[in-house]
Amino acid sequence: MPDLLQQLRAGLTTHSAEETRSLAERLAHVLPRNATLALHGDLGAGKTTFVQGLAHGLGIQSSITSPTFTIFTIHRGPIASLVHLDAYRLENDRQIDSLMLEDFLITPYILAVEWPEKIASWLPETAWHFSLGITSEQNHFVRLDKSAA
Repeated sequence: MPDLLQQLRAGLTTHSAEETRSLAERLAHVLPRNATLALHGDLGAGKTTFVQGLAHGLGIQSSITSPTFTIFTIHRGPIASLVHLDAYRLENDRQIDSLMLEDFLITPYILAVEWPEKIASWLPETAWHFSLGITSEQNHFVRLDKSAA
């Protein structure tokens, strides 16, 4: 599915939450294992919806909600585990060390980070950076800004 990555680099518009989930589900099939995804976007841009699609693509059946108050959640699946981190409440990237997150990044995994700018220096250089947002027509867009592939 290299075409999917090319389309994401150009930016894709989705017209519903289901389309956003479907897009992320397809992406889950081409992501390398142990990938980190940095999901940039304002409140309501579709970051958690995107993570729900990733989870489904990884064969995870559990309900995916934003871990705003728990900071992160781990969802184990048959293909890989999904570690969903919401850095919104973190003051700086030094706080992430106290979470001992590295202990939960057991191969194979996908780490999806909402509000990655809060912990920018902690993210690996190989992180895939996505911009998510809302268009003037009230649709959503997803663009791959940087990836290791």
